[in-house]
Amino acid sequence: MMISGCHLATFVPMYRHLSSKAKTMRHSYNNQTATERILSILKERGVIRPRDLDEYNIPRRYLSRLYEQGIILRSSRGIYMAANAELSEMQTIVEVSKRIPKGTVCLLTALAVHEMTTQAPFEVWLAIDRKDWLPQISDLPVRIVRFSGDALKSGIEHRVIDGVTVPVYNPAKTVVDCFKYRNKIGLDEAIEALKGGWRAKKFSMDDIRKYAGVCRVQNVMQPYLETLIG
Repeated sequence: MMISGCHLATFVPMYRHLSSKAKTMRHSYNNQTATERILSILKERGVIRPRDLDEYNIPRRYLSRLYEQGIILRSSRGIYMAANAELSEMQTIVEVSKRIPKGTVCLLTALAVHEMTTQAPFEVWLAIDRKDWLPQISDLPVRIVRFSGDALKSGIEHRVIDGVTVPVYNPAKTVVDCFKYRNKIGLDEAIEALKGGWRAKKFSMDDIRKYAGVCRVQNVMQPYLETLIG
């Protein structure tokens, strides 16, 4: 079809207008889609980091945009959550776990997770491999403890906290760890954890003996175990 110069002069501005409008609509659609997907991910995971969006092919810049718009919150550096999220007092544990994914919640923090202590530790106690680099985190209260071998790998379970799956040592392993690291947390705390966990039936004597063998504290714990079953 032939287009005269007069009609062409009318057609080109109209085409440009329609093209610009289409781009604006497409940009708006992409923003809306990204927002919906990010909020859906937050609903499922509880909190997310920018790199978590990579597997969904969502540009990381959308997190900053949603934060600036007040749609999501930034609880600490690189950790985002929904503005209407209902958070528990253990939210700091979730944030630390996200920042140090190779770590496992241990000792006083694990006791709190299992409701085996009346203390509310200010720091999040986290076990990492003896060979791992020490994480440099200044904006969150973290206490790192070095574990190795079977003592690092044994007795890990996964608990869901504020919608996020967090690795934590089970009650029996936690009590044994308290005796192993009694110089760090205090012997009285270890004894109280053992007595309280036993009364609450958090573990069996076989469980305790098993992990005491793994952590090589059988002789240390034996007098206290005899008191429980005696």
